Amino acid sequence: MTSSIEPITGRYVRLTVDGTPLRVYFEEAGQGRPVVCLHTAGADTRQWRFILNDEAFTSSHRFLAFDLPWHGKSLPPEGFETAEYLLTTGTYIETVLSFCNALGLEKPLLAGCSMGGRIALQLAALHPDRFAGFIAIEASDFQPAWYDIDWFHRPDAHGGEMGAALVSANIAPQAPSVERWNTQWMFMQSGPGVFRGDLSFYTKDDSLTGRLGMIDTRKTPVHIMCGEYDLTCTPEDARRTAEAIDGATLAIMKDLGHFPMSENPSAFRPCFQEALELMRHSQAELAHA
Repeated sequence: MTSSIEPITGRYVRLTVDGTPLRVYFEEAGQGRPVVCLHTAGADTRQWRFILNDEAFTSSHRFLAFDLPWHGKSLPPEGFETAEYLLTTGTYIETVLSFCNALGLEKPLLAGCSMGGRIALQLAALHPDRFAGFIAIEASDFQPAWYDIDWFHRPDAHGGEMGAALVSANIAPQAPSVERWNTQWMFMQSGPGVFRGDLSFYTKDDSLTGRLGMIDTRKTPVHIMCGEYDLTCTPEDARRTAEAIDGATLAIMKDLGHFPMSENPSAFRPCFQEALELMRHSQAELAHA
């Protein structure tokens, strides 16, 4: 019998967002330049477990991934039973900044996927001075829903299984079966109405379109990544967004869909390694400018 303990450490941090006290769960691994990793809608930090377990990455970077309130091991706020969860741009931004402040992170890199990639671009426009660079994965300026988000919170349907069905359509066919199902399992476990509340942010909230011109990559680099099999944020969406940001770089990832870091970690790894290298070179160039 063999066993091993993974190097990931999980802890809780107390935050106050919009005047509301929160107990937020986060995991970290590694040492060096901090990288804050944001999960997709309806999921949690388990999506980033392969990166946090990769010694080649953690030898030079300190990765931190947290569960948004209502997600994973982060409980909803007090009184949630009488509230409707609808994530907004303002609350999302304040949560990310509050987390960075609480951990004492000075100019970390920010890597987010899907709605995490969208908020990364919002932060690149509105708070670029707080970060050293942005890796926006499966991210675009605005994405109207091609589905009815209310299906994910109905009394006559299982929201988690409905969410997993949507997720399955956005996973590339090359994804290993084990990780396809592990990725879908996170959505099956999502709390009632959480996926719907996240998708409200992703499809209906503050559009980034009018802010793309505010992003100055001469001060803070932006790298956009998109899986070639993504139906939600298509390569065309990602390309349109990258072209609207002067100096942004773009990578279309082969054999990957909307959840690359968890659906097919071995295919995602070299793409993410390239993204970190781009950040390092861009920061070096900015330092000597």
